[in-house]
Amino acid sequence: MTGTTPPRPWPGSPPGPSRAGPVVEAADEQAAMTVDVSHFSELARGVLVARGVRGGELSLTFVDEDTISELNRHHLGGEGPTDVLAFPLDAPTDAPVADGIPVLLGDVVVCPAQAQRNAVARSVATDDELALLVVHGVL
Repeated sequence: MTGTTPPRPWPGSPPGPSRAGPVVEAADEQAAMTVDVSHFSELARGVLVARGVRGGELSLTFVDEDTISELNRHHLGGEGPTDVLAFPLDAPTDAPVADGIPVLLGDVVVCPAQAQRNAVARSVATDDELALLVVHGVL
């Protein structure tokens, strides 16, 4: 024994493997363009880790314009497509863990078609715009 105490998990951390870090469940549900889902999933996970989140689960979904328009209208009262929507759920510091179920951090929904338009307007690469939107949604 070295005499050091291992770090305590933050409140809400489930026991077991998920202490290795947060999990990002990512899906591509659109066909407008090819999205490197694993790259953006790792980016989202990196943001969570940098923010001190040591467990829990975040959903990252890439959707088409119709889907994000409907979400925008239903949840925010907005009209038309938007680039990113974030729906936070449990706060990592005060969410209880029951029966090993991970803390649900929330959902981030990104529209690649809208991101592509933003990228053209800002003269940046579409992947850079998608990265910006993923980070913005996670934060």
